[in-house]
Amino acid sequence: MSLLAVGINHKTAPVDIRERVSFAPERLADALHQLTSTNKVSEAAILSTCNRTELVCCSDEIEGNTVIDWFEHYHELKAEEVRPYLYVHPEQMAVRHVLRVASGLDSLVLGEPQILGQIKDAYSKAEQAGTIGKMLNKLFQHTFSVAKQVRTDTAIGSSPVSVAFAAVSLAKQIFSNMEEHTALLIGAGETIELAARHLHTSGIGRIIIANRTVEKAHAVAEEFGGYAIALSEIPAHLAEADIVISSTASQLPILGKGAVESAIKQRKHRPILMIDIAVPRDIEPEVGEMEDVYLYTVDDLKEIIEEGLKSRQEAAEQAEEIIDTQVSHFMGWLQSLNSVDTIRQFRDHATGIRDDEVAKAMQMLSNGANAEKVLQKLAHNLTNKFTHAPSTQMRQAGFEGRDELLEAARLLFQLKNSDN
Repeated sequence: MSLLAVGINHKTAPVDIRERVSFAPERLADALHQLTSTNKVSEAAILSTCNRTELVCCSDEIEGNTVIDWFEHYHELKAEEVRPYLYVHPEQMAVRHVLRVASGLDSLVLGEPQILGQIKDAYSKAEQAGTIGKMLNKLFQHTFSVAKQVRTDTAIGSSPVSVAFAAVSLAKQIFSNMEEHTALLIGAGETIELAARHLHTSGIGRIIIANRTVEKAHAVAEEFGGYAIALSEIPAHLAEADIVISSTASQLPILGKGAVESAIKQRKHRPILMIDIAVPRDIEPEVGEMEDVYLYTVDDLKEIIEEGLKSRQEAAEQAEEIIDTQVSHFMGWLQSLNSVDTIRQFRDHATGIRDDEVAKAMQMLSNGANAEKVLQKLAHNLTNKFTHAPSTQMRQAGFEGRDELLEAARLLFQLKNSDN
């Protein structure tokens, strides 16, 4: 079985492609079951965020053809629509990729911490679906440990830079007096909560949280002195908002052109900044064509985000060194699995010899034989039987001039060279 990481991310694919291959949370378990029902995939986890969709698998195929074919079929896409954007990382490259992603080194925002929580959630959902086995369990547990080490031993997360932070930074560039403005945040997940925190710290005048579950919106709003509404109430409050930041898991747009046109009229054409950081997008792209509306997507935030990366570059280099070491550690464990069956057979063979000889010794003692002589014979027989097969093979290796086997035997049995 080979480890594989197959997917697309913000570096390889634009948002319109990423939103077509995202996995709805409620369909994730079914997708995992479908993927592992193929006879080439034994374990699988799916990570689906606004910036990436990745399948981490154990597969019989190191090229990943079965996984790619399934991915295209599941999303009803033709090969030419998705393959130019896909990457396939096998074995050691897969391990390195997963560790880098979890440590925030492959994120749109270098060192952002949200991705680790998303990976933990992907692991949890796969575990609940029954598609995590020995190999992926070990990989994910190792990944969580390494990501924690990177956070602890480097300054990778010291700067408050994230997609949410970049969104609020953009708002502050456009609206100088934040206390005079109102922000409408759509969603109540971690990204929206982080955006609310940054807005609150920046002195925003009012915060409105809209979410499908009003109770969840209320919990976020209460912390930052805002108030909660249902998604259905957005049209009634949209005209109040100078800033709109949206990040939901909806498969369909939350805000359409008609609702925004109505709000603009009520605002007497005062401009609205809209930042859509959801994938699939929450705001219809046509909204961006309207006057008095400034619409940005996650891809538009890249330039803003890059300004905050300089302080993290040195930390990232240190993190890469940690990951290099930890990839080697994991690959060592993975390679050790190849020896497990051999070790088991060797120990079973040795145990069989021991049991046979102990049984013979016990029989001799029960027949009244001298205990000292019985122990000596037991030791003699055990030594002969344990060394017979290796001695025969080493003798044959010497006869055939197979010096590499003799050297391996010296290493295996920890023997000193005869000239020492």
